Parts: sequence; C-alpha cells; structure tokens
Amino acid sequence: MPAATTQSNGRSFGRNTLEVNGSSAAARVDRLLGFYGELVRGRIVALLAHGEPRRYLYEPLAVYPKRRGKNLRPALCIATTLAFGGTLDRVLNSAVALELLHNAFMVHDDVEDGSEYRRGGPTLHAQYGIGIAINAGDALNALSISQLMANRSVLGSELTWRILSELEYLARQSVEGQAMELGWVQDNRCDLTEAEYLRMILKKTCWYSAIQPSRIGALIGMAAANDLDRFNRFGYYLGAAFQIQDDILNLVGDEEIYGKETAGDLLEGKRTLSLIHLLDSCTSGEKERLSRFLASPRVRRRKREVDWILRLMKNYGSIDYARSRARNLAGAALAEFDEAYRDAKEGEPKGFIRDLVRYMIERRL
Repeated sequence: MPAATTQSNGRSFGRNTLEVNGSSAAARVDRLLGFYGELVRGRIVALLAHGEPRRYLYEPLAVYPKRRGKNLRPALCIATTLAFGGTLDRVLNSAVALELLHNAFMVHDDVEDGSEYRRGGPTLHAQYGIGIAINAGDALNALSISQLMANRSVLGSELTWRILSELEYLARQSVEGQAMELGWVQDNRCDLTEAEYLRMILKKTCWYSAIQPSRIGALIGMAAANDLDRFNRFGYYLGAAFQIQDDILNLVGDEEIYGKETAGDLLEGKRTLSLIHLLDSCTSGEKERLSRFLASPRVRRRKREVDWILRLMKNYGSIDYARSRARNLAGAALAEFDEAYRDAKEGEPKGFIRDLVRYMIERRL
C-alpha cells in the first residue's frame, strides 16, 4: 500500500504539457475514453432495458449511466488488459462491474452529501425521492456482482474469484474512506492535516478509481499475474491527482461543462485540500467564521458566504496550492507508470494510460 505522501519522485510537468506534445495527445485520450466508455455504457443500458418494475427501479437505474461521464475506471481497466496482451471479450464483464459499482457509489454518496446535481442533471434522489434512489443504488451493487459472476464462463473459476476479491477489497476501502469524510463533516473538523486528507482519498477514491482498475486489468491481461502490488503506487498517485483536480473544478469549473453545482463541496462542507489549506492559513477570526459556516445546516449556507470563502481561497493561494500538489502527484504517477507497466507492450492502450495521467490534470470537466 502506498504511503500518504506528496513526493513527486523528481518528475513534474508544466501547465501546457499536453500542448507540448501536440493537441493529438488530448484528442487520443478523449477518443479512447469515449470508445471504451461507449462499450461499457452500451452493455449497461442493454442490461437495464428490460425488467420490472420499470418506473420505480429500472428507469431510475439507467439515469446516471445514460448521462455523460468520464469513464475513467472502465477505460483504465480495459486499456491495461489490452496493454498486457489480453482481449476485450475477457475484460468487458469486469469493466462493466466497475462502472456499475461506481454508479452505485454516486447514488448513495449524493444522498449522504445532500448533493443536488450530478452529470448535468438532478441527482437521483432529487428526481425520484430518497427511498427509490437508495434502492436503486442497492440494485446497481447487485448488478455489479452479477457481472463478476458472469466472468466464470469466460475466465474460469480461479481468475473470477481473484477479481471478485479485488472488488471486495476496493468496496471496503471506499466505504471506510467515505466514513472518514462524513465523520469530519459531522464533527465539524477544522484541524485536519494534508496527510489526513491524502489518507482519506487513498481509501475513498484511489483504490476504486485507479489502483484496482489497473490491478484487475493486469490480472486479466496476464492471466496469472502475481506482482499486482506494483500498480498500487501508480494508482495512488493517479487517483489522488484526479481527486484534487476534481475538487478544484468543483470550486472554479463551469457548472454546465463540469456537470455539478459550482462550489457544491463547500455547500456540503467537504474537507478538500483547498479548504484544509485555507483553514491552516487564515487568521483566527476568519477561521472562527469559517467554522460557524461549516457547522451550520446546508439549507442555511448562503451564496454570499460561499463567495467570501472563494475570495479567501484566492487571497491565500489555497486553490493554487491544491493545483500544485495535484501536478506533483501526477508527476509521481508518471514515474511510477514506467515501473508498473514496464513489461506491457508498446501501442495505443499503453500510450493512452501514459497520456491519461497528464489529461486528468489538464482536463476542464
């Protein structure tokens, strides 16, 4: 397991890295994210096309999968399998399972966080009610398991069990990380350190967004991989850079492009790296006012207060600090990529994964 660190392993890159290599790098990533994502989304939509009750279950289940998403997890899993010599038919069930699990997490997280928007539309509980949304999240979890069970006829019993074990571990890590974040909000923690934040996103984000998709993809591609831990550090750095960039976009991104409400993390009281930096940098009077804001119910948090916090973050360089840390982590991911994928064959899938590291930092949505 990687340590919660922000060391860059001596590698970083500037604001225009993708442009240095030409716009074709970003275009290739976009194309393959779309291609892999459509394969997975098509399978999910077909899976949900029939079934009853439609109005109260299968119709809500299809809402998030049909909306625009980044497709990071299934794409990373598929590309890793192909890079290590595997085939699409052997990895598709696992990629679909990862995306179904991701959608289940989103449904439940939105309820827990009181979020209002997801992927450019209302959250599932805002559209259908909390009860139906929670049940839909449960159903997505069950469907994820069914896809893993379908692996048996394609991959055999032993490999199927190993993949199931990987998914069980990532699910447990994710809910533990979510519990940490929810607990910080509930207890109004205003004394958190960067190391605590990185530990939380390792558990909540990195295992299921980057580490396990890489491990599962390699496991399928090599069929008998015993050296899966080499993907842990790469996945940690990539997942941490991705999460910090996502937090930044929540603060400064275009709502129509980003697909979530601007500054929604502040309204939800989430302890992002920018907020932790601000709490550690501001005056005692400003910190007291911030603490009162974070202690108040979401319905009482006003836009003028959010605007004040955003101004403070700008004045204290908190967003710039988070952006710098994300770029350092991405640099570390690039260094670890060379080790993790050392015996993967050169070609489009391997190049996609390499470019994906830079893309996650340069992205605007």
